[in-house]
Amino acid sequence: MPGFLPSRRAFLRDAAAGPMIVAADVLGRGATPPSDRIVMGVIGAGPRGTYVLTEFMKEPDVRMVAVADCFANRREAARQLIDKTYGTEECASYRFHEELLGRTDIDAVLIAAGDRWHSVLSVLAARAGKDIYCEKPISLTIGEGRAMAETIKRLGTVWQNGTQRKSIPGYAFVREMVQSGKIGKLHTITASMGSTGWTVSGQATPAPPPDPSVFDYDRWLGQAPWEPYSRQRVQNWRENWATSAGPIADMGPHYFEFAQWVHGESLPIPVDYQGTAVFPNRHEYQNTPYFVNVAARYDDGVMLMVDSREKGVRFDGDKGWIQLLDEGRIEADPASVLRGTQPPTADWHVMHPHIRNFLDCVRTGQTPVSSVETAQHAHTMVHCANLSLRLGRRLRFDPQTELFLADDEANNMLVRGMRAPWSI
Repeated sequence: MPGFLPSRRAFLRDAAAGPMIVAADVLGRGATPPSDRIVMGVIGAGPRGTYVLTEFMKEPDVRMVAVADCFANRREAARQLIDKTYGTEECASYRFHEELLGRTDIDAVLIAAGDRWHSVLSVLAARAGKDIYCEKPISLTIGEGRAMAETIKRLGTVWQNGTQRKSIPGYAFVREMVQSGKIGKLHTITASMGSTGWTVSGQATPAPPPDPSVFDYDRWLGQAPWEPYSRQRVQNWRENWATSAGPIADMGPHYFEFAQWVHGESLPIPVDYQGTAVFPNRHEYQNTPYFVNVAARYDDGVMLMVDSREKGVRFDGDKGWIQLLDEGRIEADPASVLRGTQPPTADWHVMHPHIRNFLDCVRTGQTPVSSVETAQHAHTMVHCANLSLRLGRRLRFDPQTELFLADDEANNMLVRGMRAPWSI
């Protein structure tokens, strides 16, 4: 069967038993021999998955050999892209992720399915012995993320969150400016999510689901509660609490992990959350908060403000401020903050350093820069902010116990039931 070669780990293990002669014609594209390749598969080949997949294939020591997706057109497009990149016809495509994860030749997987799938697939991949590069958001609830994180740590899986900004030189530059005292004592961090509103696409109209071989709707839903198929519900899944968590869950993991990195990763996350938002409430599947204003307070008094202005993160101190806009521009006031410096690129499209960090950690077993624990902290902040908006009141949170203080209703929302057979 195409692609079913010994994994890199098995190759190295067997090579240790004695010398091996490798013919030139099996070395494949590029100069990296099979014994040194990291063999990968991708689960989820939508727009984001295809973009990141393409970036992975730029790395000379990566060999993508398989794709799984519940959309037939997406898995076929990804299969063709992979084969075209390598000049072969070896890539396998699967409707069921179990088939991909069952392959013993695959070392690592890129997970880029819908939000409700990230934690479940991460656990399944870890149990299958695969290292994992997982897109955000990693979970739909705080408890779900915690259960996944504990599994990843227990199994010793190398796991990297797709929050690549942490590996971009411009972001590290801003961190150095703040931590070196260029703006004085930090007192406020402002994370702006962007002002994009919800999609208006009409009432969800139940219809017979497509042929599962064309689009497997049941598998697409994953852990989410069963709802009759409708085109609108599928198209607008990001606006539905059952399948996503709105714009804070989309951009928040990037910005909150960055905020934590600058403020101090060894310090607890914010402990107090309150704010306002506009809820579309146009249709039953459009029910996540948009146009948000959230104030979150760290225990040391530093404030994290969340709004819907132009995407970016700003750090205010008692002597000035520095701001990194999502387009890559770095600004500061007073001008002396940046005087004598040459800020490096802050373009969020730069993927190579983050992917390279993951691949290097796969080889060494070290912890990636966006580890499962730092990701869990950032996503806990996401969920605390969202729950405060959903409940319409102030929430106080204990980062040590990961419980809300004196709020049974909020604590009951730390987890939710998963639709069988999916679980962590």
